[in-house]
Amino acid sequence: MIRSRRHSLSRWNLRRYLLLLLFPALLGATVPEQWDITEIQVEKIGSRYGSDAKARVNAWLTLIQNYKNSPEKDKLEAVNHFFNQMRFVSDKELWGAEDYWATPVEFLIASGGDCEDFSMAKYFTLKAMGVAVERMHLTYVRALTPNPVSQAHMVLSYFITQEAEPLVLDNLTNDIKPASQRVDLIPVYSFNGDGLWLAKQRGQGQRVSDSSRLSLWSGVVQRMKGLWGQLIDE
Repeated sequence: MIRSRRHSLSRWNLRRYLLLLLFPALLGATVPEQWDITEIQVEKIGSRYGSDAKARVNAWLTLIQNYKNSPEKDKLEAVNHFFNQMRFVSDKELWGAEDYWATPVEFLIASGGDCEDFSMAKYFTLKAMGVAVERMHLTYVRALTPNPVSQAHMVLSYFITQEAEPLVLDNLTNDIKPASQRVDLIPVYSFNGDGLWLAKQRGQGQRVSDSSRLSLWSGVVQRMKGLWGQLIDE
């Protein structure tokens, strides 16, 4: 059955159709505003993880600096392309864990990660470039391709306004398309960082209570505080 464009948009316009739940216990776990990494810290990354890791971190910092004053459309395209050059690696293979959410620096050092790592790296990088958090949602979807059986997947959704159709940044493609053109993705729920909201689509009014997801998010935020956590200063 072919869905109408209006129905397709309603699935993705999560702000209009979702119940938003605030988690007060985690309100203090906001992402640090300081994005600068000193030359000394970059050198430490190089010493510990090699020259290639150092080069990737430097390229990332240059990307942020070069696009801070660019139109948001250019920021989206540059960030999506930059991170999509990294390899897809499962958490089990890379971290020895069933589910691990990496910080952007961890992702760059490893030169890869899973779909959640791609999406969060894009989210944090666009935030560093000045894109408002309110315009971005980390969105869990069911991906209908490349396999015939749907799979859990994460993408970054960008809303130019609250009522607008979102654009989808996906590690599976460099093309940033409106949600209505991503018929291979079925949105399930979403959240964004600074507000720490979880949302479930379709307006059913059901509570989203996946505490493990909140714990993973809190872990990412904590590792990003200070001097980028244990990665650099242990």
